[in-house]
Amino acid sequence: MPISKIIAREAEMAELKRCYESDRSEFVIVYGRRRVGKTFLVDTFFDKKYDFTYVGGHKLSKEKQLRGFAKALKKAAGLKLQPKFQSWEEAFDALEEFIESLPQEKRKVIFIDEMPWIDTPKSEFVEALESFWNGWGSRRTDIMMIASGSASSWMMDKLVDNPGGLHARITNNIYIRPFTLKETEEYLISRGFHWSYYQILQLYMVMGGIPFYLSLLDKEQPLIANIDRLFFRKNAELRTEFDELYNAVFNRADKYLEVVSILNKNHDGMTFSEIKKAASLDGDRLTIVLKNLERCDFIISFQQYGNKSRGTLYRLVDFYTLFYYKFVDAIDSKDEQWWTHNYNSHSIESWQGYAFELICFTHLDQIRQKLGISGISTSASSWRFIPSKNSDEHKAQIDLVIERGDRTINLCEMKYSVGPYQIKKRYAEELRERMQVFKEKEQTTYALNCTFVTTFGVADGVNKDVVDSEVTAEDLFK
Repeated sequence: MPISKIIAREAEMAELKRCYESDRSEFVIVYGRRRVGKTFLVDTFFDKKYDFTYVGGHKLSKEKQLRGFAKALKKAAGLKLQPKFQSWEEAFDALEEFIESLPQEKRKVIFIDEMPWIDTPKSEFVEALESFWNGWGSRRTDIMMIASGSASSWMMDKLVDNPGGLHARITNNIYIRPFTLKETEEYLISRGFHWSYYQILQLYMVMGGIPFYLSLLDKEQPLIANIDRLFFRKNAELRTEFDELYNAVFNRADKYLEVVSILNKNHDGMTFSEIKKAASLDGDRLTIVLKNLERCDFIISFQQYGNKSRGTLYRLVDFYTLFYYKFVDAIDSKDEQWWTHNYNSHSIESWQGYAFELICFTHLDQIRQKLGISGISTSASSWRFIPSKNSDEHKAQIDLVIERGDRTINLCEMKYSVGPYQIKKRYAEELRERMQVFKEKEQTTYALNCTFVTTFGVADGVNKDVVDSEVTAEDLFK
């Protein structure tokens, strides 16, 4: 199994290996958002050597899907004539017959990719799949069946959380996450890029750790030119990607896009009740939408510190989506070098500050490691103080609060800059005041630690004494 070409994914490959070497039949699902590398992982791990494989067709009818399945079976079984199937039950019966003709001592690997696309209305595909697996596959000991698909909500609802015949039948579900900063660096190095931490950080702000997006980069061009080529040129590949992204991942994508659009306009995060007030969805449907968006790493959720009744805060953290909304969709410029011409603008500088905060949220493990608290129980949350209407107090907010098992709380400030971050006198005073408000309102006896997460560290100066601990962008690559 030639796995040398796979960057990261060690845990995922270990699970595939364990299931392949198992002494029982295994039904494995591999899921994750569009372009994250699901098919590449499975194809590379197995060197594309399957006993049977079929890829569902996007927006194809039941008849065309069955014809494609029959064609795949003809190739796998070496048949002279292509069979004709009227139903998925017939198709799976034929697959069963073919697999039984293979040597008994051999592990049989079946890979069905883009399975959600096969489940067209009234196709009865899931029912046939249930019968195939429960009545035949699971009763053997030599079958490894892998199902993959970008429509993660379908994968979870119809397979993992299936209340019917497939309930508890999935033996392993492997979720493929976007690359971290470190994994992005490893991927770029493998492709001959020699970019600095700072350049990779800026790249991550634009497209996150999505392998397919990274594969489109041209190492002969600087980062700025690559962004123009991929987003601002007419019919640029990542300019048109947005139209397919959510439709490929979710059924009723319009409902998901409504919530995503609402969160995009509220960067401080929103509670469930705040989103519900702004959306057209009822509470039950909104719960499902938020759960599925979080499953696919489009959003993250944080408890509000100190009081769960305040409600979870939801934030949009898909970097590609945020960049598209901010600079591609909103501007809709015909300038094919728009990024080059506007790179030093205040708008981009402000966006980079916010995007850096989100990178910190998605790299909490690296922050904990740098702070030396990886082995201590911790919980991450956000904190808001909103005074009553008649109060003369000022509202306050701390985006990242890390409470530790050693009775210490890290109050984190995340600042993006092109050099060491300068703390001015007024800002230092605001930090001290905010820490005091936090201590009084939460009535905590824990030690408070003012932590700065910055690109190049905090500059030396008289106001640096407010900083108790530091994390730099380089630390986020660990």
